[in-house]
Amino acid sequence: MKGLRRSMLFMPGNNPGMLQNASVFGADAVILDLEDAVSLTEKDSARILVENAIQTMDYSNVELVVRVNPLDSEYGHKDIEAIASVKPDVLMIPKATEKQLESIDDILYQIEINQKFEKGSIKLFPIIETAYALENVYRIIKSSKRVTGVLLGAEDLTSDFGIKRTKEGEEIFYARNRVSTACRAAKVDAIDTPFTDTNDYEGLAKDTFKAKSLGFTGKASINPRQIDTIHSVFEPTKSEIGHAVRVLKARDEAAEKGLGVFSLDGKMVDAPIINRAVITVSLAKALGIL
Repeated sequence: MKGLRRSMLFMPGNNPGMLQNASVFGADAVILDLEDAVSLTEKDSARILVENAIQTMDYSNVELVVRVNPLDSEYGHKDIEAIASVKPDVLMIPKATEKQLESIDDILYQIEINQKFEKGSIKLFPIIETAYALENVYRIIKSSKRVTGVLLGAEDLTSDFGIKRTKEGEEIFYARNRVSTACRAAKVDAIDTPFTDTNDYEGLAKDTFKAKSLGFTGKASINPRQIDTIHSVFEPTKSEIGHAVRVLKARDEAAEKGLGVFSLDGKMVDAPIINRAVITVSLAKALGIL
């Protein structure tokens, strides 16, 4: 559902069939991938394929993201110049640093002038997947006003640390906390790393619940079959919606009586509880379940 980022689905940029069907799998955003999913021998042809797909196919029901190659590779600048010119919603930047985002911001600004796009309309989504990026995540977010969210890339991050990546994810506990905290402070979305075992739905659900409990607002996926599980975790339950509605009703009744403090079910209700209720009701309405 466009406007939400519960799920972001990676799709290989060199597969015409998957590019054609990318918008029908129910993900909130699709990431057309020019980096890891594409071999070195197919980088140029994949770029052309994605460029043409954006121009000719209907992605209006999803947020359209393109993961380009690293800026310090021979493909990064070519990707940005070509893809930005056909105006995706977001460019996803691997191995992100502050200097890279500042440089990309300048490139996009010039493209927007040349193409007569609205200034700042192409957003950026850095991937935090190095020790340097993790240490400087807040600075990376603030290096460009275009940054609208962050993806934690655990596979490359654990490789950079020289440690084993596990299903349990204890080795990325600190990374998850640091990324989600920085995103919350900067008021941008925090998207959790993909769960790579596409046949383990129970493991996916547990991993997604863990990410949500640490403050992530969504999760990336590598297979369309993972979308429903991810959405079920990030959607509020009927019980949560019902409680939130009651909190807001009690708030309004208290305000009518001139009461600054009130209780519900024998418990005092304060600002954080009201804020969570507002968020829950807003999400439920956006999803059409309230």
